[in-house]
Formats: sequence, structure tokens, C-alpha cells
Amino acid sequence: MSPHAAAVPTPAPAHEHGARRTAAAFRAVYGAAPTGLWAAPGRVNLIGEHTDYNGGFVLPLALPHTIVAAATARTDGVLRLHSSDADGGPVELRADDLRPPGAGGWAAYPAGVVWAMRAAGLPVGGADLHYDSTVPTGAGLSSSAALEVVTALALNDLYGLGLDRQRLATLAQRAENAFVGVPCGIMDQTAAACCTAGHALLLDTRDLTRRQVPFDLAADGLRLLVVDTRVRHALADGAYAQRRAGCERGARALGVHTLREVPYARLPETLDALAGEPAVQALVRHVVTENHRVEEVIARLDAGDTRAIGPLLTAGHASLRDDFTVSCAELDLAVDTARAAGALGARMTGGGFGGSAIVLVEAAAAAAVGAAVTDAFAAAGHTAPRIFPAVPSAGAHRLA
Repeated sequence: MSPHAAAVPTPAPAHEHGARRTAAAFRAVYGAAPTGLWAAPGRVNLIGEHTDYNGGFVLPLALPHTIVAAATARTDGVLRLHSSDADGGPVELRADDLRPPGAGGWAAYPAGVVWAMRAAGLPVGGADLHYDSTVPTGAGLSSSAALEVVTALALNDLYGLGLDRQRLATLAQRAENAFVGVPCGIMDQTAAACCTAGHALLLDTRDLTRRQVPFDLAADGLRLLVVDTRVRHALADGAYAQRRAGCERGARALGVHTLREVPYARLPETLDALAGEPAVQALVRHVVTENHRVEEVIARLDAGDTRAIGPLLTAGHASLRDDFTVSCAELDLAVDTARAAGALGARMTGGGFGGSAIVLVEAAAAAAVGAAVTDAFAAAGHTAPRIFPAVPSAGAHRLA
């Protein structure tokens, strides 16, 4: 990899790299040791973009990069939130006073989880929480979902709620939808809560059935690189909501509940029925073909032919770029350069409008492909990308 690339080290497992530091920081902020420590990961999505809020298929995997939370319950209903990445002292709120929409800023995400749990009738009160993160923010790697899920897991244990991981993910999604105001689907929170090491997670967002799909890249002599373009994305700015609204308009026009119900085999006549609305037509084309691509990727992984998923990743990027129009010049440059340098496939990952791309490469070619992308960014006058391997890792768990 070029020496000019901005490195993001692959962190050690959270119990090694974060627990002691986070516990010490909690003690420094709140004056006592925490009751426990928990971790939740960021994620990349291998394939299945903008399908989750359309009832479709997604295939994310957890990263080794995590948000670690130290926490203690309080009996006075006060919620204090502190992050090593934010300036100033703890944000102090009262659990009884939480109402959507929440105030802006990072604290809205964990505060929203407390609100969502209480709104669901769960006996959650106050807490002191401190967070440390190795998940790059704004990179399309779901740092917000990791923050929500680690908060939900900590509160689940502190208050003895006994909720399963999917329920925690659903509450975290509710927090982001109703309290933060981002109309995201369920993929990111489920990935943070439910992924397992060495696997990608096949999630059917219509009925929330899950399957862990073995994804041992090292055994196949492959590597999946994340290229963080360092173009900051913000899904709360309205563009994401516009895409979702367009998909819902398409479903209504077609007389279906969600676009998942549109068969791939009937796509030509479906698009003809939407000829009067070309923008909606393009959104529908992406969702229907993307669901089909997820199924095709699963078929190849089940057959043990991981290399064959490369062209499907690239086709997914073209669809996101041309039909869903959520790519950007930096993402397109990363994908095109990686492919020209010998990558098996590449695509943007996450909601878009910046963020990251993923690149499937032969392990022996990873350094050369990374260097080519970095050099292309320099030649174009872009900020140097951050490039690191995506290692399929564990979902949320308690550390201590």
C-alpha cells in the first residue's frame, strides 16, 4: 500500500484493546468503577444495499472495529452520557423527560435507545455511560448502529430485561427512526447485534429470519478491503429519506406492500408500468435487481466459489451509481481504479453520499490494489483514503 495512504489499523479484539482503557476513563469521569463493559461492532455490507427498508435481503458482516461502553445503572432517573470522542463533560438528561425528536448530536443515539425501551414498557431508568470507539465515523460503517446496540445491550444487562439480540436491534432501530429522525431499515442494528465471527449474516428483512453464512476469506487466499473515501456522509440530511419515499411511492403504484414482492422475472413489465415516473422506475429497478444479486451471491458462497461474487459486487455498484444515484466521484474512482488494478470486484457499501467502498482482491494483490487507489486519489486531488481489511468479526457482546 502506498505510504501516503491514511492507515486504519485493524484493532485487537475489544476485550484486549478497549476494556481497561474504557473502564479507566469511566472511573475518571464518574469517580467509581463501572458495573460492566460491553462492545458492539461497525459493519460493512457485502451486498444488498437500500433493500432493508423495502423488505428485501441483506448480507452484512461485522468489523473488528467496535464501540466499547462502560456503564452503571442509576436509581434517580438521571442519564449521563460521555464519549472520549466528544469535547466537554457528560451530557446529562432525565429519562422521564426524553421525547422524540431528540436533540441533535451524538448523545441522541443512546438517549433514543433509553426512550425506545421505556416507550415499549420496559423498566429502564437512568445510567452513567462512557464510550470509546475504534469505528471510523461518517465512513458508512454504521458507527451509529454500534452506539445504539452497545447501549441497548448494556441496559438489557443492567436492568435484567432478558431481551434477545433481534429485539435489541429492533429497539435500536426504533430509536434511530423516531428519536434521531433517520428512516433507516433494520440491517445495521441487526448486524451489530447478531453477526458472528467468520461469517456474513444473511438477513431477510421481511420476516427477520437469519442465517450465518461462512465467509473465510483467508482460507480462500482472498481479502476484502475497506476504502474509506473520507467523504463524510450524513443520512439525516434528507437525501436518504427521499430515496426511501420514492421506493414507497413505487410500491404503492404497483399495488404491493414493499418492493420485495416484485419478482425479478417480471421486472420488464414492472418497469413498463412505471414508465411515467422515470425516477421511481430507476429506484424500483435497483431494489429488485439488488435482491436478485444477494440471492446470486449466496448461491456462489454456498457453492464454495467466493471469487465468483466479484462481478456481482461490481454490478451492484453500477446500480447504486446509476439507478439509485447515491455514489460520488470518490467512490466511483475507488471502484474503477481497484478493478483496473486487478480486483475481483468492488462496490460502495452503506447508505452512500460518501463513506466507503469494499474491494474483493486476491490476498497477494491487496497491497498493489490499495496503492493504486491511493495514488489515484492523490492524482485527482482528493484526501488520501483510509484502507484496511474487513475481517468478519463477532457481534455485540459483554466484555466484563
